Amino acid sequence: MALDAYSQVVTEVADRLLPSVASVTVARGRRGQTGGGSAVVLSADGVMLTSAHVVESVDRGGLGFADGAEVPFDVIGSDPLSDLAVLRAHAGELTPAAFGDADELKVGQLVVAVGNPLGYAGSVSAGVVSGLRRSIATQHGQAVRLVEDVIQTDAALHPGNSGGALATSDGTVVGVSTALVGPMVGQGLGLAVPINATTRRIIDALRQDGRVTRLFLGVAGGSRPLPPKAAAEVGRDDGIEVLEVVRGSPASQAGIRPGDVVVAVDGEPVERVGQLQGLLTGASMAANVTIDVVRRGRVTTLRVALEPLRT
Repeated sequence: MALDAYSQVVTEVADRLLPSVASVTVARGRRGQTGGGSAVVLSADGVMLTSAHVVESVDRGGLGFADGAEVPFDVIGSDPLSDLAVLRAHAGELTPAAFGDADELKVGQLVVAVGNPLGYAGSVSAGVVSGLRRSIATQHGQAVRLVEDVIQTDAALHPGNSGGALATSDGTVVGVSTALVGPMVGQGLGLAVPINATTRRIIDALRQDGRVTRLFLGVAGGSRPLPPKAAAEVGRDDGIEVLEVVRGSPASQAGIRPGDVVVAVDGEPVERVGQLQGLLTGASMAANVTIDVVRRGRVTTLRVALEPLRT
């Protein structure tokens, strides 16, 4: 009966999502070498979400749907630093997927991957969330960034799954499949860019402007618990410990030092690097901000003049 219940969940997710996931085909180079991946329908008017590396160096291509329909697409916007891209399908009304919040996931939770691995359209695999709060490095031009809060799963992913959906047991998309960890690192582990407040800002910016604006602070660090007195003062248990400050950066000029623990930006609490990156992404953040740091057990407020991130 347990197997039957498991099978029922997976088949219901597949039935719900297969109409909303398409295969992506692109041609690159003078010889027209083909590549591809998958994409998920964002809205009924043809807006779709995929991985940036799937459509790298191209501005158009083709989409194939589970019902056999094949339509062309244009790239609306691509953001290599988050490995997300938004497409416009030249099609009639499509079936949009439901999108959720990956920040609510728990390790061990059932997830289902829907995509087009190895060119086989409409493939489904299932597994669990095997890890959370992972990071993957991305680069665009001179800018290097860690995509934070990445989902790790043991659901089978293969080349071509990139850009496809990672969904919970109710068919809600919580991630965009982006990478397969090789056998020398971790057999059968896949990674997905989360759908959360940060990536929603990125997707909205790509839909509206075709690009993403980011501000540069100039620190590297990671989450750490706060001392009890400081935790009581700021009302949270964790912050972001500054491990390195880029010379000449806005953080350096404002007096932020290694060992400081960042706890808020313009009054917005931050406990993880992904939250800090989210606040620096999109047009919602002002160029001049206040940053609260815990230094020697006391909270200090610094004024920082942020700069546009150069890529």
